[in-house]
Order: sequence, then structure tokens, then C-alpha cells
Amino acid sequence: MLQIQVLRQNKEEVKERLATKLFSNTALVDDILTLDEQVRKLKVDSETLQATMNAASKEIGILMGKGEKEKADTKKQELASIKSSIQQLTEQLAVAEKQLQDELVKLPNLPHSSVPKGKTPEENEVVKEAGGKPVLYAGALPHWELIKKYDLVDFETGAKITGSGFPLYKGRGAKLQRALIQYFLDYNTAAGYTEYLPPLLVNEATAYGTGQLPDKEGQMYHATADNFYLIPTAEVPVTNIYRDAIVKETDLPIKMTAYTPCFRREAGSFGADVRGLNRVHQFDKVEIIQLTNPAKSYTVLEEMVQHVEQLLQSLQLPYRILRLCGGDMSFASALTYDFEVFSAAQQKWLEVSSVSNFETFQSNRMKVRYKNAEGKTQLLHTLNGSSLALPRIVAALLENNQSADGIVLPEVLQRYFGETHIR
Repeated sequence: MLQIQVLRQNKEEVKERLATKLFSNTALVDDILTLDEQVRKLKVDSETLQATMNAASKEIGILMGKGEKEKADTKKQELASIKSSIQQLTEQLAVAEKQLQDELVKLPNLPHSSVPKGKTPEENEVVKEAGGKPVLYAGALPHWELIKKYDLVDFETGAKITGSGFPLYKGRGAKLQRALIQYFLDYNTAAGYTEYLPPLLVNEATAYGTGQLPDKEGQMYHATADNFYLIPTAEVPVTNIYRDAIVKETDLPIKMTAYTPCFRREAGSFGADVRGLNRVHQFDKVEIIQLTNPAKSYTVLEEMVQHVEQLLQSLQLPYRILRLCGGDMSFASALTYDFEVFSAAQQKWLEVSSVSNFETFQSNRMKVRYKNAEGKTQLLHTLNGSSLALPRIVAALLENNQSADGIVLPEVLQRYFGETHIR
């Protein structure tokens, strides 16, 4: 959530930056500032009346001490009227503050100045491309055929158990998932991230804190009886660990990692884009999260990008890094880098990670703060990234490493998987 003082001080700049995100309802900024003026006026009026009431109470005491009961009774009647007015103002203020909050949460985060303008993913900026694209042998197959050939995932039984988009991993397919998860966690903890295993369902306050509500209700599975939401990513419960907390500046940065299944109702596009593991409703992902000093957050963002890049390099996958344009960014992000790996059999790039800086957008919702050396309490910056999402990593590993003799696993995975090949 944007801080109201940012709108007060930079109204026109806020509108310009929101336009970069293709947010067209810039009149909402004016409406919010009008509500903000109403709230501040009601507060001033309430405080003025409170001061008048305090003075009247003191005067009544003086009059009673002098034995001037008649004058004191008159003041008591005035005091009752003042109390009634304060009560009315208090009720009006509560309504106005809720209206202000309800409107403020409708504004997306402001994009960083480096965010390129654009409307579609095709307008994202390619920052880097690395790793040679493999040339496959004549009998090469897409991963959904390789999955059948080596009996790794059973989509039909998964659909029977739950529905389309819920794969059932089996045998070496399940073992490969476990190997990747363990490798990713070990890689992250070796870099100083503390591992967590969070709940997979969260309450409304938690989903609100990271910006899933009120923006993404339709994308999350909702357990209505208890009003819990299945998590779309570990970012949601893990970042909320520090909700309503004040941490010491010396404890920063706080680095966390977690493996969780992720659940997303939206399936995306159609046809080849959703075949096999390209897009599913339940998938496994390892996440990295950092809470950091605002002055250092963009340095931290670059470090997290490098961390994910080196992880992809260790898997020997061709990849590229994109800086997302305004029209392709999430509601809560200020700057996002996407990682894509090249799928040789499909001849297309597949997104496997997003690394984002949210600045104070999430911390303002969650009241995640730190106390600086001068003792002043300030909002932290929050960042997160996929390290990594498994389905498309598996798709690329299977397709790019296939041969007539089976699928050759990257060296870093072999000790986790216990074999050099899937045959």
C-alpha cells in the first residue's frame, strides 16, 4: 500500500508513474487526497473539541471548589453537549478513515524509474542472455512425451483425483522433484538464508499483507468455511512472519527461504502453452525473501538476481533475464526481473523465476519496521524471488538433456538424485 504522504507531496509524479503501469484511473489519486483532507479536518475538529472539553472539566472543578454550584451545573450542560459532538466526530472519523483505507489499497505500487514503458510481455527488456541453446538429436521429444516415455508424471490420475492441472508425480518423477527441492534449499541456505516450512493456508490479514488481497481473489483457492486461502507462493506466509514487528537495524538484512507447494486457480492461456508442465494449478517452488534497509534494497535486488542466475548456471540451462515493462508487472512490485529458460524441444522461452523489490508497499500493509541508530522507527523494504519454480525447470531439463541413451542430469543434481541418467 502506498504511503499517503507520498501522494500528498508528489501527486502529479504519482499519476505519471501509475500511467507507466497502465493504471488509468488516476482520478482515484484526487479522490484519495480529498478523503485524506476530510480525515485530517475531522481529527483537528475532534482534538479542538477535546481540548475544549478538558478546559471545561477543569473549570467545573474550580467552580465547585468556590461553591458556585449554579455556574458549575451550567458548565456541565455545556460539557454534555461537547461530549455528544465528540462522539459524533469520532463516528464520522471512523467512517472516513475506512473509506480512505478502502480507496488507498486500490492503487498499485509505483514502478521504479528504470521500469521500461510497455503494455505486453513482448515489450519487456532483455537484460542478458546466456548459455548455448542445445541442438537436439533427430528423435527428440517435448517434455510431455518424455514424461510418458519414462513414466514420470501421471496427468490422467491427477485429474481423476482432483482435476485438470493437478499432476501426480511418480517414481523417478517424484524423486526428481525431491532432488531439485533439496538442492535449491541447500543452495539458498549456503548463501545465508534461513529455511522455514510455513503453513499452506493463510488468513485474510496475511493475504492482504503481501498484496494478494484485494487484487487477486480470483486467482487463489478459498476455503470459505474458515475464510482461509491456499497460498499462491511461499512469499505470502513467510513475509508475514514479521508482520507488526519492529526489528533491530543490526539484524538486517533478514534472509529467508522456504519450499512449499503453490496453488493458483488461473490456468492462463490455451493450447501448447498449457501442455504438460507448462502451466498447472499446483506446483512446487522454493522461494527466497529478504527484509532490508531501504537504502540498500536495490543492491540487495541485484544480489538476489545474481543468486538466481548462478543457480540456473549450475543446472547448465540456457537462460535470459528480462526487466519487466510497466504493463507486465504485478500489482505490488516496484521493479521485477524475470528469468526464462530455453526449451529446446518446444523452441520457446519458459518463465521460471521472478525477482522483485516491493519497496515499502508490503511493509506498509504489514507494519514491518526497523529502528535505526537514532531510534527512529521506519518501514523496511521487502523483496522476494523464485529459487526456483520446478515445473518448467523440469520441462527444460528433460527436453534439453535428452539423448538416445536417456536424459542426462546436470552434475549438481546427480548426488541428490542418486543416478546420472533417467532411463
